[in-house]
Amino acid sequence: MRLPAAVLFDLDGTLIDTEPTWMAEEVALASAFGGTWTSEQAVSCVGNPLPVSAARLRDEAGVDLPVDEIVARLLDKVVAAVRSRVPWQPGARDLLSALRSEDVPCALVTMSYRSLADAVLADLPAGTFATVVTGDEVANGKPHPEPYLTAMARLGVEAARCVVVEDSPAGIGSGQAAGCAVVGVPHIAPLPPRAAVTVVDSLLQLDPRRLGQLAAAAA
Repeated sequence: MRLPAAVLFDLDGTLIDTEPTWMAEEVALASAFGGTWTSEQAVSCVGNPLPVSAARLRDEAGVDLPVDEIVARLLDKVVAAVRSRVPWQPGARDLLSALRSEDVPCALVTMSYRSLADAVLADLPAGTFATVVTGDEVANGKPHPEPYLTAMARLGVEAARCVVVEDSPAGIGSGQAAGCAVVGVPHIAPLPPRAAVTVVDSLLQLDPRRLGQLAAAAA
């Protein structure tokens, strides 16, 4: 069975279960400024670039701070939590290890910033990811294709032979716009039915061979 040329992973919600931490910190920040931030608002921000979510906290929840400072405050809290313990999703580390053993390059493509990605990388064997693209390194965040196109350009691979693994509508849209086969792993944000997206309940249902089949079918 032909293996994929590369597998490109989202981070928050896909490989690590940090979305509840992000949401709790958003609620706490809104409360500190006398505002409210509902679970529905928080869920609707999943997968978005951090400045987009921060602008909504400013405009909808009354957080009277510059967008960059809102991002920094939230990010500092989440990075501290991850440095204490990385909340891996079931099957995440095993899948990354299996892909590495088959010499399939992996990319981490996240709208979180480099500081959070580095905290996660510190908990993995060196070389687990052949490249890392973070939200503070691209001009256009998900659902724009730039993050995934950037990762594939760095790896020197063709989109038609790559698989993107995502948990949010924005991320899935980004992967599809970049021309990749896409696997959706629902977590907190609901995933509306979307043509040509394979949905699985857990990363435990994925392995290098199945990802290769998905890439071949999409191509």
